[in-house]
Amino acid sequence: MSEPIPFIPPDHRDPLNACVHCGFCLDVCPTYQLTGDENNSPRGRLRLWKEEAQGRLAPDPWTTFYTQECVGCLACEPACPANVPYGEALEQVRHQHVSEGRDEPGWRLRVADWLAKRPGVFNAVTSPVRALRRFGLLPHRNLFAGQPKVLQSTAAYAEQMMRKHRPDGPRVALLTGCLMEAVFREINFATIRVLIENNIQVVIPKGQGCCGAFQEHAGFDGVGDLRDQNRQAFLDVACDAVLANSAGCGLALRKTLGDQRPVRDVIDFLEELGPVRRERPAADRSPRLYVDLPCHLVHGQRIDRVPSKCLDATGLRWELAPLAKECCGSGGIYHLRKPENAEAILAKKAAFLNDSQGDPPCLVTTNHVCMMQWNSARAAGIVKRPFRVAHLIQLLDPQAVI
Repeated sequence: MSEPIPFIPPDHRDPLNACVHCGFCLDVCPTYQLTGDENNSPRGRLRLWKEEAQGRLAPDPWTTFYTQECVGCLACEPACPANVPYGEALEQVRHQHVSEGRDEPGWRLRVADWLAKRPGVFNAVTSPVRALRRFGLLPHRNLFAGQPKVLQSTAAYAEQMMRKHRPDGPRVALLTGCLMEAVFREINFATIRVLIENNIQVVIPKGQGCCGAFQEHAGFDGVGDLRDQNRQAFLDVACDAVLANSAGCGLALRKTLGDQRPVRDVIDFLEELGPVRRERPAADRSPRLYVDLPCHLVHGQRIDRVPSKCLDATGLRWELAPLAKECCGSGGIYHLRKPENAEAILAKKAAFLNDSQGDPPCLVTTNHVCMMQWNSARAAGIVKRPFRVAHLIQLLDPQAVI
């Protein structure tokens, strides 16, 4: 069993003593808004954790319950005037609860953890899922249709495209991800095409693995080992930047590489360069895009600007979705552990699609787990009309079919 990763807050302060109990976090916390329960808020959880840590409260099932209730959206961090590193505290407490047996993630999450740490096995086991998605056969409410290659890997495709087009601009190293590569690798392929079209060289570092975000969310062991593995893989490659096409994975990789390599969100990177614009025939300009901004991009990476250059470059009409900077309820694995809460959080955001323009409307985001959560609005009956879910990089893709 791996040793627990050491807990060192970014500013070296104790987060349990940093909270000034001002309550600014209450207005942005999705679980407090859902329940009105003070214990179901960041400052409420911090108080419970502090009481236990100082021995004034014995390990209590309610503390475990409220810790599990947290989505982990990190909306409280930018709202906090005391700059409490709440996410770091949450990660530590989750790990502690799992290691002590207070929190027992189900067997499905444990299997997913085992697979995420073994990308070769994960990719082989999920090949039928990729095949089913190609034919629109979706065995789970969170899965959406797509065209992933069943056998060709992202690394092999990047080498093929680099040999064919030979871009000579900035050189970037791309994180392929565990779930992204195993199930949604068509997003990786689209990312490669868009980058190369914009004269960006793409390299896929060998030896990279899961970013560790899944283990952070679940409280599992092994985060330190995964960070060491990726640190070695990405530092061995000469590049101008490391790119991630998933907000949560990008945040995890930033923790891994720190200031040793610049880690950038792929859309934010393209926004800075100014992407190639898609020219759409008049008949194709009507789809309406509604843009949602992932929590781990806005609150975690603190990138809250709307990527208007990239959105304009799609050649399609777009606008921000209502509540675009609020959590959709996915929270990494929150939609799997707390599906009722996640559905209630999503319902608040997604109901507008029933009356929105576009036939069908298209919900656009930049995180594959958020895409899964939005797609579940069909099965949940929140959205009663057809709609699409897409990653913004797919709409910039020269091979995009609108």
